[in-house]
Amino acid sequence: MALDRLADYPSMAAACRDLAPKLDVGIETLRKWIMQAQADAGNRVGPTSVELEEIRRPKKENRELREINDVLKAATSFFARELDPRTRP
Repeated sequence: MALDRLADYPSMAAACRDLAPKLDVGIETLRKWIMQAQADAGNRVGPTSVELEEIRRPKKENRELREINDVLKAATSFFARELDPRTRP
């Protein structure tokens, strides 16, 4: 809807200021959505939604693997202390 009406306004900022309250979203949110839709359509330079997802996915997996690794390190340390004969009475 906003993309269809951009031509009716002197700038994207003016369109966002007018349309955002009508759509019940923030001005900056609408501006980002418009810019992303334009990038996805090839009308604006920048990464597409698909490219952004390709970037996000490995970052998320990396973060999850680091968390799992931290848990495993803590478990290893705990069990190593439990099995250490020097700590047994």
